[in-house]
Amino acid sequence: MKPSSSMYSDLFSEHDTLQGMLDFEAALARAESATGVIPKSAPGPIAICCKADLFDPKTIAGAAVNAGNPAIPLVKLLTEEVKEIDPEAARYVHWGATSQDVIDTGLILQLRRAFDLIDHDLAELCTLLAKLAFAHANTPIAARTWMQQAIPITLGLKFAGWLDALHRHQTRFTCSRERVLALQFGGAAGSLAALGDKGLQVSVALAADLKLSLPDLPWHTERDRVAEVATLFGLLAGTLGKIARDISLMAQTEVAELAEPAAPGRGGSSTLPHKRNPVNCAAILSAATRVPGLVGTMLSSMVQEHERALGGWQAEWETLPQIVCLTGNALHQAVGLIKGLEMDTERMSVNLEATHGLIYAESASMLLATRLGKAAAHDLLEKASRKASKERKHPRDVLFEDPTVRAHFSNADIAKLFDPLSYLGVSGEFITRTIKTLED
Repeated sequence: MKPSSSMYSDLFSEHDTLQGMLDFEAALARAESATGVIPKSAPGPIAICCKADLFDPKTIAGAAVNAGNPAIPLVKLLTEEVKEIDPEAARYVHWGATSQDVIDTGLILQLRRAFDLIDHDLAELCTLLAKLAFAHANTPIAARTWMQQAIPITLGLKFAGWLDALHRHQTRFTCSRERVLALQFGGAAGSLAALGDKGLQVSVALAADLKLSLPDLPWHTERDRVAEVATLFGLLAGTLGKIARDISLMAQTEVAELAEPAAPGRGGSSTLPHKRNPVNCAAILSAATRVPGLVGTMLSSMVQEHERALGGWQAEWETLPQIVCLTGNALHQAVGLIKGLEMDTERMSVNLEATHGLIYAESASMLLATRLGKAAAHDLLEKASRKASKERKHPRDVLFEDPTVRAHFSNADIAKLFDPLSYLGVSGEFITRTIKTLED
């Protein structure tokens, strides 16, 4: 199914959060029955009652205030539901587990779905950028350093830069899956003492049932896994923010090289009918601004006490879902933005001449250096640039008039210096390498 923006938020809805915990309880009963810990008759009635629709999230949330976490009232209500069907099976609800096992594993199940959505949107965004990078490999634009024009590059190279970063994020998410999507099951203090010598057998069966990796031991207060998720999403949010920043700068009225997709009512102003505000970029940049602080909270929460945290674990409950939802929605916005991105190549050409040829100063300097030496060439171009600015001439014409230059170069040589496509270095090779890496 193709992700939608709302799907990221739905992952952490009250309903889905409860269902994740209930999926753990149903799987636990099956695993314990399969290993002979509880009767074979118990898992059926328990599984029947592990449906989020049977429970009122507000009731559970209210009870959680005094209980300390939502798993305690949920298990109590689940036990009552099972008791109505099978009083004997109700005795084995939540057998040998602790609240954190329920909450953490439920979270991991939600994160697995989040990873799937991210994988889909990241793949689509990378494919879109690869096509644009290839199509605009020879579309010249002005590179900008310190917000000022530098030298000519290509639009394709800019797209390839975004693509390269996003491909690294794809690799990071792939590598993190096995580490992060791990079962949490340790009982009261991480030893599964309540299950006697069957603890590891149950763990193996439970991990297999939920299709999660089985860690070497429970990780109740070792929070590097969830901190890694937060950091991964923070890195992705930063790259998306960089893309949105570039596009919004290139969409400014005075630049007008790129524009967000146009549609009736999109990006309008309440007072200015002519406005076309970059709303996609605004949404992405908003997420990129908020997420780093939330990542900091997750990193701070790693310092947890002994075998069960006091405050650090609880701080994660709202923070990590916010990070995932903000970044996921920003990624989805970016897909729509790039899919409908408008490019004005004519305006790009006009902007290349905004400095009246001064953007080609390095190109000219490097050619002159082959005959005059680097220092002499730099000094000559610096003087020529000042003269061109003062006399409102094109630097090409100033160089045509310079006897030192004419002694070594023809007019054709000089004219070539001011062709943006003649000074692209290995941009084309960089683009090809980036696209090939994505395809491999």
